[in-house]
Amino acid sequence: MQTKEEHEYESFEQDVDMLVQSLKDSFESTQANYRIDDLNNSLYVYLEGLEDYSEQEIEEFAAPLLEELDLDFEHIFLLTLFA
Repeated sequence: MQTKEEHEYESFEQDVDMLVQSLKDSFESTQANYRIDDLNNSLYVYLEGLEDYSEQEIEEFAAPLLEELDLDFEHIFLLTLFA
């Protein structure tokens, strides 16, 4: 049986996976990865093809998704994934 902490971490991980998948779909990326920096409470999301979008377009696509899930990170960085 899962402990409360294990269940909460699993839910958190699912939320991060959902965010990354949503960002991947929004930016029509074929590949995406992420890294969590616990020390700095930051999430780094790497998206293939992100360099094709302007900063304004990135903000327009990403802001609603980030607000909807409201993950408890100090910073969320969207970076280009180079294949």
